[in-house]
Amino acid sequence: MAKTILIVEDEPILREVIKDYLLEEGFEVLEAGDGKQALATFQEHDLHLIILDIMLPELDGWSVCQRIRKVSNVPIIMLTARSDEDDTLLGFELGADDYVTKPYSPAILLARAKRLLQRRDHPESEDDTLSISGITVHFPSRTVSVDGASCNLTHTEFEILAYLMKNKGIIISREQLITKIWGYDFVGDDRTVNSHVRNLRSKLGEHAKFIVTVVRSGYKFEDQP
Repeated sequence: MAKTILIVEDEPILREVIKDYLLEEGFEVLEAGDGKQALATFQEHDLHLIILDIMLPELDGWSVCQRIRKVSNVPIIMLTARSDEDDTLLGFELGADDYVTKPYSPAILLARAKRLLQRRDHPESEDDTLSISGITVHFPSRTVSVDGASCNLTHTEFEILAYLMKNKGIIISREQLITKIWGYDFVGDDRTVNSHVRNLRSKLGEHAKFIVTVVRSGYKFEDQP
């Protein structure tokens, strides 16, 4: 079954270009020209990915992302014409998985979308579950529980937690995480990783202590911190 992608972009010409690229790759495409329409479409359809512009009429992309994240962990790629890193970090704080800065090549956006969907559909684990210190990761369903209670993570938060747990006790640098999660072509910096780890820790509650910061090195998952 074809994956369904929602494009939220207020510029019709740009939206049409992105749509054509996705249709050629066999995706089903839905469109929204403003934030309110985006939320309505999200509520009415089962989506696999959202491509979300920040500067939108009615309701901006940050607000749309924040509202979606309250009920869903569907992967979100944010589009921004701003080069200010603080704007990008705000998107990550609100739960975006990736971002692309305008102007950009539609082919690059397509590659980012396919990468997110591929990681979601094909988790890199020989086992179905991994459980350490009360945290259980179920790879086929991409779900996480903490002491038996469901823990709702975004796509990227799930990837970071799973990678750290699979490498328990090993220091993973921020550069390694960027390469693993976003790829070699990602232009973000250490603050990108820090933002996602901060969000992840807040959701893990008391179990956040198992994600240990190693000064000037990175992070590691340690069940005896």
